Amino acid sequence: MKTGSNIRHIVILVHPYSTMLNISAPIEVFQTAIDNIGRIGGSIDFSYQIHVVSAQKNRRIDMNPGISINCESSYKAIDYPIDTLIVAGAPLKNGFRKEVLIWLKEQAGVVRRICSMCVGAFILAEAGVLTNKNAVTHWQLCEKMAEMYPDITVNMDAIFIKDGNVYTSAGVTAGLDLSLALIEEDLGKALALHVAKILVLFLKRPGNQTQYSTILESQKTDYQPINKITEWIYNHLNEDITVEKLAELSSMSPRNFARVFVRELKMTPIKYVEKLRIETACRQLTGTHLTIDEIASLSGLKNSINMNRVFLKTFNTTPSQYRRHFSSSFS
Repeated sequence: MKTGSNIRHIVILVHPYSTMLNISAPIEVFQTAIDNIGRIGGSIDFSYQIHVVSAQKNRRIDMNPGISINCESSYKAIDYPIDTLIVAGAPLKNGFRKEVLIWLKEQAGVVRRICSMCVGAFILAEAGVLTNKNAVTHWQLCEKMAEMYPDITVNMDAIFIKDGNVYTSAGVTAGLDLSLALIEEDLGKALALHVAKILVLFLKRPGNQTQYSTILESQKTDYQPINKITEWIYNHLNEDITVEKLAELSSMSPRNFARVFVRELKMTPIKYVEKLRIETACRQLTGTHLTIDEIASLSGLKNSINMNRVFLKTFNTTPSQYRRHFSSSFS
């Protein structure tokens, strides 16, 4: 382990009722990076040191349900320069003491990065760290945050957001995505992808992706005919897909199929296909070097002209601008 100025201290602030994954996600990602620094790409002149720190005077944190963590120290005992401060999420009913909020506000002006995992964004908001900033939290609580803190611009879709040196992330597993993005910011995309592969993550998601995907939404139904159709759609996006074709595959009349589809997924078949094509195109733009025409063909948007029209309508930007803006985790 490198010492002195070559160490970047990562502090995870833990409190009662913290979510275990909010704590373990950054630990696993940063520790995997530590174990693999230097193996991918050029030389690195620093390493990380991870600290799990109590937001209380006591080192022991009793969490819900019935789990206790013995932290390295209380936040008051920190005697090293914090590089990245991560605040774990917590249910809204559990507020922080005023002295902790004051400490967080002070640290935001000193540390290189201050981050929140999931509902931890409310803690940063209460401390005044998010005032006049863009932020995100769990999608179920975005509206509540916007209502409680009108001076915060809440993005209800993003997985994670950077505004200055403040980083907020969405639902619980988005902590993995944010942690990987922090690694990429420090050590490059190759190492971040290597870490994602070691952790057996299906996809390293850029922050702009929606918190919940069309595919995930389609899994809400347990009606097998619709499950089979959504799977077929995903594997045939580059083909011409019509309600008549889908109805035929489902052994239903077009009218009955459309009615059942809307009943199960709360959107029309055509709208579902359109959303899936756009999400696929977004992933390809940010995660591959395919041309716009190749992505348009692959995703079923046909050609660059049509894809340009769809993106202008959906995002008010062109595919090329979207790629430039989001091809790295943070612009």
